[in-house]
Amino acid sequence: MKKLLQLFAAFFKIGAFTFGGGYAMLELMKVELCQRKNWCTEEELVDYFALSQCTPGAIAVNVATFVGRKASGAWGGIWATLGVVAPSFIIIIIIARFLKNFAQYEITGHIFGGIRIIVAVLVVNAVFTIGKSAVQDKICLCIAVCSCLLSFFFQLSPIYFVIAGACAGLLFKRGKKGGNAK
Repeated sequence: MKKLLQLFAAFFKIGAFTFGGGYAMLELMKVELCQRKNWCTEEELVDYFALSQCTPGAIAVNVATFVGRKASGAWGGIWATLGVVAPSFIIIIIIARFLKNFAQYEITGHIFGGIRIIVAVLVVNAVFTIGKSAVQDKICLCIAVCSCLLSFFFQLSPIYFVIAGACAGLLFKRGKKGGNAK
């Protein structure tokens, strides 16, 4: 039960102190989950983010479920998921209660404008964090550059990039290791 409460508390903290969800949470998740708690490695966290991009639901919720399950089974996944969504749930209830009062002030628009900028910075930071651990050689760099260009020019669903990246990784990495890839 202690570990379940630790999972809830860690993910509650992550959910409460990061705006923008998903990739904006990556840096705090890396510090809290990989470095402080050792519930997963940085590579596993990046894998969970990639998998979460392909599965239905919010990235943060999916990552919480994966990490919680790895750390403490099915109940760990449930408690981690509850922890990451609880702050948003509480904040939404509070905002809904007072929204009419907040929306009428010009300062509210300025506050959210500033928050949007910070969220964009956090997403760019997440890109570099993931990139540093994912791009390990020239083949990975080529896959990353091609994916960025295709994404920018064609706005395809992320699932296509994940599938193509998996196939390219299997094809090129397997050939590089002489067919001994596991």
